[in-house]
Amino acid sequence: MNLENIRNFCIIAHIDHWKSTLADRLLEITWTIDKRDMKHWQMLDTMELEQERGITIKLQPVRMNWKGYEMNIIDTPGHVDFQYEVSRSLASVEWALLIVDATQGIEAQTLSNVYMAIENDLDIIPIINKIDLPAADVPKVTEEIVGLLWCEESEIIPISAKTWENVETILDEVIIRIKAPKTFKNNWIDVVNQELKALVFDSQYDPYRWVVSYVKVFSWEIKKWDTLHFLHSWKKIEALDVGFFKPMYISDKKIENGSVWYVVTWLKDIKDAKVWDTLWKPENKEWPKQRPENAIPISGFWEAKPFIFAWIFPMDSSEYPQLKDSIEKLILNDSALSIEPTVSPALWHGYRCGFLGLLHLDIVKERLFREFDMDVIMTSPQVTYRIKFYWDKSSEYSRFEPEIFEEWWKTYTYIYISNPEDLPAREKYLTIEEPIAKVELITPSSYIWSLMQLSQDRRGRFLNQHFIDSDRVMLSYELPMNELIWDFYDEIKSLSSWYASLNYEFVRYNEDDMVKLDILIADEKVDALSFICHRSQAAYVWWKVCAKLKEVIPRALFAIKIQAAVWSKVVAREDLSALRKDVTAKLYGWDVSRKRKLLEKQKKWKKKMKQFWKVSLPSEAFVNLLKK
Repeated sequence: MNLENIRNFCIIAHIDHWKSTLADRLLEITWTIDKRDMKHWQMLDTMELEQERGITIKLQPVRMNWKGYEMNIIDTPGHVDFQYEVSRSLASVEWALLIVDATQGIEAQTLSNVYMAIENDLDIIPIINKIDLPAADVPKVTEEIVGLLWCEESEIIPISAKTWENVETILDEVIIRIKAPKTFKNNWIDVVNQELKALVFDSQYDPYRWVVSYVKVFSWEIKKWDTLHFLHSWKKIEALDVGFFKPMYISDKKIENGSVWYVVTWLKDIKDAKVWDTLWKPENKEWPKQRPENAIPISGFWEAKPFIFAWIFPMDSSEYPQLKDSIEKLILNDSALSIEPTVSPALWHGYRCGFLGLLHLDIVKERLFREFDMDVIMTSPQVTYRIKFYWDKSSEYSRFEPEIFEEWWKTYTYIYISNPEDLPAREKYLTIEEPIAKVELITPSSYIWSLMQLSQDRRGRFLNQHFIDSDRVMLSYELPMNELIWDFYDEIKSLSSWYASLNYEFVRYNEDDMVKLDILIADEKVDALSFICHRSQAAYVWWKVCAKLKEVIPRALFAIKIQAAVWSKVVAREDLSALRKDVTAKLYGWDVSRKRKLLEKQKKWKKKMKQFWKVSLPSEAFVNLLKK
């Protein structure tokens, strides 16, 4: 295929703007998929979980042919938790189709995606969807898009993906507006040579092919059985198979320059085939032992930075090998997930996992159950805190990769922790700094007061507000990440009758009065239930936790004391009464002295049990406690 006849673009939108439905229409119009072969709606949402929840979780490329042009389209997720998928898609294309709902207008995630597209130097084709609905307000949404993109009204395409109205116009406009692919040979990047360079923007685990890398070729071509190198890991592979997407794998002889394809690497280890890496083959075909200086990876490489952390353990400790195998396969399909082995005194071996948000956490847990038949225990989510010390030469905290910060009169050390058990003793550090996020809320003006009150209750700091039009306003706040990871999203949807939208991004660390809360059951600390929170909320939060534990812990033959402590000071307490065996049931008659003797004997035995026996917290108690 001639380079001038290739078009690469992706679809970006806020969640529930019918982005995947539009992709279905494009597949049908171009006869990429016959309507009779469509087993379900939203054909590019290949996972069962995506179809059930009606959301896109993974990016999905597909090739279409229209009027002699090869069109490579990438369908992207719309939720903020899967923004890493969107960023990789934007790095692999030249244009983006921006879908805006005619009934809802510009949402918070719409703004975020537009800013990311502009940062990647992409041009945007704006599209207004759902124009067939009675509540559609096309002139108002058109005005919003013109104000956002500074484009002409004639450049905006109004469509209805449901009724097919004006959908074919999109394909014709793509041919006219979109430029040739960004490659090294057409001077988009000032390098002209015959060495292969291809960006790995995604990877999948196939049970028969193992690691399959999705690539965008920037120079030269890849043929079947070519020997290639990953530049970052310097791993040598052979391209056992190459091909394109329709949307299933279609094998071919070679990968053309400027196109989007897949490469079967036959690798098993995720460390050797990371996304954002560069596949490379030298021009002279002489393989050096080490990476040469002129073998420069394609710029833009960055790894996803988790916002929240949680610990995953198998329901049965004997299932840990199965969990290890399952989670290593899952991370091949989810490059935003980070894992680290850990051991808990209560739950034994497991993994410390980093997620981009609560929905991401929930999806990972659900995929482990559905795809690998793994029922797991997931602890309460935590954020990463920054701990400040005076400079110390000791290696006590070397495993945390400390950072050195110098002022004109003193030198400080910073470490980052997400596990409360890693927090040093109070006398060893100076301050705890919590992560702060910039939050943008777009809401109808009638809900402003409710959302402002919620943000202030969550220790938010007001930045500004901007009226998008006469009925909708964007509120900007700075909120602690710790306040966002629980039910903040559910609260704003409830208070705004599901009209408000949310977008957030990490901005900085801020020093505050943070404390570590420990849970003690029968005077024994339970490490898995430790938590870091603001001092003003400590008592309230852990009164509720103690009350919940009282419900889920099974009663024993002796009284169990449940306590919450801040720096060894108890701030909340609940008592679980003992089960009482009727030791007097065997007595006959009214022998009071005999009855008293048996009760005193029982009392002494319970006191001894309380002293020497330990309370074992069952796995079901963790599961019930973590349910909202």
